Amino acid sequence: MKFVFDIKEEDIWWFAADIGWITGHSYIVYAPLLAGATSLIYEGTPNYPDPGRIWSMIEKYGVSLFYTAPTTIRMFMKFGEKWPQKYDLSSLRLLGSVGEPINPEAWIWYYNIIGKGKCPIMDTWWQTETGMHIITPLPISKLKPGSVFKPFPTIIADVVDDNGKSVIVGGGHLVIKSTWHSMFRTLYKDPDRYIEAYWNTFKNTYLSVDVARKDEDGYFWIQGREDDVLNVSRHRISTAEVESALVSHPSVAEAAVVGKHDEIKGEKICAFIVLKENYKKEKNLEEILLNHVRIEIGPISTPKSINWVSDLPKTRSGKIMRRVIKAKVKGYPIGDISTLANPEVIDEIDKIID
Repeated sequence: MKFVFDIKEEDIWWFAADIGWITGHSYIVYAPLLAGATSLIYEGTPNYPDPGRIWSMIEKYGVSLFYTAPTTIRMFMKFGEKWPQKYDLSSLRLLGSVGEPINPEAWIWYYNIIGKGKCPIMDTWWQTETGMHIITPLPISKLKPGSVFKPFPTIIADVVDDNGKSVIVGGGHLVIKSTWHSMFRTLYKDPDRYIEAYWNTFKNTYLSVDVARKDEDGYFWIQGREDDVLNVSRHRISTAEVESALVSHPSVAEAAVVGKHDEIKGEKICAFIVLKENYKKEKNLEEILLNHVRIEIGPISTPKSINWVSDLPKTRSGKIMRRVIKAKVKGYPIGDISTLANPEVIDEIDKIID
């Protein structure tokens, strides 16, 4: 935390996440206390009583370091620029993003509207199992919107093919080839599963089960979970890639993509879309969005259906619970939803699917 967010004595730190989530443990409780940081801790939803809630608190308490999830950023994009523009955000000097890949459009909005073009964004990749930032920029890094930059100093991360060979430029399995300070050493009462799940695929190498790619400059781009890859006509398609293409259209605030069984193609792509506040569902908007995806990433990645929803199922910190949508679409039990901030959305999805 000290290196990535350049913590200083006068800083006010705010990590706007659910304290029960792993990032809440690590970067609301442990890291700020160890670093001696002055922290703002907030219990409540980020858009209550109105969409200016977070920005008013940044102004009130002079927050200088603000860390949140891409889904939260996209949610505020939905409400428009008018809300953050009501408040003085000049105290901010660094921004952060965590939880899932941030699409370039959300990154640019966050940088320009919240950071006023002067706050570097620390887009961090890590997991429950790693307990800390593994791939992340530093405040001095040259940033690319949507990229998590390169491994944190002392950590060796890589992208490898199915044979474990390093990919110089391109996509593959995201792995870690070194130890790090806060790594899991086992799973509770299940050490064999820990070895099998994380260490048996490639020798002496931790398998993250995330998909990533490296560009020509060695920058890492996280593309989502390996189990969030769709199989459409024998093509492996990242759900994150399709979602990013959808939200790059100016009408779309948020998107969640899941696969549904198809007798011919294996899977078909179902998209759930939340429009920005100032956009209405025009008669031909579905076809416009489908054409947009075709142009952005190709015909094979075009959704079979687009479903319009007022919101997506989220935790209190704004993280989209895609597993709930996937379970509904595939007809599986949805499991524990006690952490959902908006359980009423499930009824809305039910009506669409029926």
